[in-house]
Amino acid sequence: MKPNSKVLIIAGSDSSGGAGIQADIKTVTSLGSYAMTAITAVTSQNTTGVQSITAIPPKEILKQIVFTCSDIKPSSIKIGMLHSTAVINSVMKALNIIKIKKVILDPVMVAKGGARLINNQAIKLLRSKLIKKTFLITPNIPEAEILTSIKIKNTSHMIEAAQKLLKLGAKNVLIKGGHMNSKIMQDILVNKQQIKIFKNKKIKTKNTHGTGCTLSSAIATYLSCGKLLNKACELGIKYVNEAIRSDLKIGRGHGPINHLNTITIKKKFR
Repeated sequence: MKPNSKVLIIAGSDSSGGAGIQADIKTVTSLGSYAMTAITAVTSQNTTGVQSITAIPPKEILKQIVFTCSDIKPSSIKIGMLHSTAVINSVMKALNIIKIKKVILDPVMVAKGGARLINNQAIKLLRSKLIKKTFLITPNIPEAEILTSIKIKNTSHMIEAAQKLLKLGAKNVLIKGGHMNSKIMQDILVNKQQIKIFKNKKIKTKNTHGTGCTLSSAIATYLSCGKLLNKACELGIKYVNEAIRSDLKIGRGHGPINHLNTITIKKKFR
């Protein structure tokens, strides 16, 4: 398989392999593109929760991004876990240097097990400055509530929150509806030109660790290959749904999804 594009991932590491950098690399690779990374933090975690978080020095994050891109220019960038103002400032400085237009921000705030992954000052900086430098922001409902101070109970509230994020400087907003108590999943894409709702049947499983990381990386990959935004979101959502449907049952808690669902392994192992 020859990679069609190059995607730079700026995110934290998940030692259990289900989310973060590990999920991102699997996603980009499975969809036929070349993955590069800048690691923002190292976490010790498994499917039951996060034990510890070790920050990478902001200067090293800047170096990872700029030095990598000086040799291999990415077609798109996916940004995940940014836990402090110093890290966000380093990433923004790097974005100013490398000047890539297709930047997808997944505002990771809370792990599936409930651990807080970003502090309040960092949230304020993300909301006031970083989202203005991105092409697409992909919050889930709890993240959208934190960013907008809007309590989201239905699709109208999702659209209202998305429109508030547009007023804050976001170009495109995809609010993910997985936390809504409904049999039909509704992910809503909003910009100044349109409101697009993607509807899918909700899959009953506890094994959804890393779905947000995976979706943003999938969209970044499809955008990097030249797909338009609507199509990139549609295909990304489809990829995640198929990965969830595999229901791997790995670990004792919220297990990972199957990132390799797009790949057929022909070689026989003996």
